Amino acid sequence: MYSEDSFYTLSSYGRLAVVAVSLGMFAALLVLGYVLAKARKGVVRIAIGMFLFWIFVWLSPQVYYTLYQFLFEGLPRQWVVGNPPMPDKLVRLIIFSDRQTLSAHGQGVLFWALMLLSWRLRLKAPMVPVPDP
Repeated sequence: MYSEDSFYTLSSYGRLAVVAVSLGMFAALLVLGYVLAKARKGVVRIAIGMFLFWIFVWLSPQVYYTLYQFLFEGLPRQWVVGNPPMPDKLVRLIIFSDRQTLSAHGQGVLFWALMLLSWRLRLKAPMVPVPDP
């Protein structure tokens, strides 16, 4: 499935760097999602997760391009981020029907991890005692 993925054109060091950066951003977004959502109501937690996912899909190409500047000599300094992703693009990532790449599937996993975090926070919310009538 991923045999044509550009990840496999990288050296072992390059692959390790991409994995490390990806895991770091994944963990940072989950922590940020937790911090922003822990004291919020359900719909707001979900909105926060969706917003973080949208920001990640939009801005993460710049992080990877910056990493690639370290991996490949001669890449020019430039801004590679385009317009924010449209909802249809996000839906394709979420349902794993976008490009068949590790990147696209990783983004889909990130979305579901943020949604699971929102759900998990709901389960851990303190119970409010209901007074007896």
